[in-house]
Amino acid sequence: MHLIAAPFTALDENGKLALEVIEKQAASLVEDLVQGAFVCGSTGEGVLLTREERMAVASRWCSFAGNELSVIVHVGHASLAEACVLAAHAEQVHASAIAAVAPFYFRPSTVEDLVECCRIIAAAAPRTGFFYYHIPSMTGVDLSMPQFLELASAKIPTFQGIKFTDGNLVEFRRCLEIAGDLHTVHFGRDEVLLPAMTLGARSAVGSTYNFAAPVYLRMADAYARRDLGTASRLQAVLQGLVRAASARGGHVALKALSGVYGTPCGPCRMPLGALSPEELRTLQSRIEEVGFAAELAASRDWLRADAASQASQGVRQ
Repeated sequence: MHLIAAPFTALDENGKLALEVIEKQAASLVEDLVQGAFVCGSTGEGVLLTREERMAVASRWCSFAGNELSVIVHVGHASLAEACVLAAHAEQVHASAIAAVAPFYFRPSTVEDLVECCRIIAAAAPRTGFFYYHIPSMTGVDLSMPQFLELASAKIPTFQGIKFTDGNLVEFRRCLEIAGDLHTVHFGRDEVLLPAMTLGARSAVGSTYNFAAPVYLRMADAYARRDLGTASRLQAVLQGLVRAASARGGHVALKALSGVYGTPCGPCRMPLGALSPEELRTLQSRIEEVGFAAELAASRDWLRADAASQASQGVRQ
């Protein structure tokens, strides 16, 4: 399974960018065998950042990515002109690819209009691959993705696929069929990754991969070995993680948990804010009750043992 984390944007206590944290985030992802970073998206609070801040974050991620981590820069904006500026900058700093949500205040009402919006953005970075970021729960744009795939493939020369952040698994499966080997459909709902895998998902983008990637990789390994009992159990634990976080602010809670189990990234921008120390303790207790902390520790041990085994086999060969 190809995991791409959607990194949190690190902020200090005054709400200013803490760019120095990005090097630690990138190193942590590489250590956990995450293969990419989807920056300045929903998890990265991209819509709450200024143009200059988004550029600074994109530049820093690209400078630390190295050969082990691809960087997809989200450039979506309510203004197509602003999105084009961000797209051109992402190409300038050598992003692996760009992605964009649909305009989300005045919204496209047809697939044709949505494709045209994406074509305009993609044209601003003509040498960089483009992904459409489908997240109707946030944008309010819920058009047919199978139709979009077919039309975008013909209209956008740099089109690479979709980040599919929706629970409609029937539509997701149809997208995989249409995409074939020509395009990629990244799955974007962490809490139902296992069901998506049974339909053919091979790549996923998510916020919990910032600190829980070893558990997902162990789940994917169990599924590949047809150990469905272990895979199902781990997915249930991960659902417990997401459910507990969702009950306590969603993104705010996940960013706080990153400081416990991964890299501390500070508070969220208003209107999101941050958990109080007491709220975080309560959340952490609930997370531990569902077994997440124990499974994370076991999965990190498994990951290290697996890496050591592969390294020794490589030496012998």
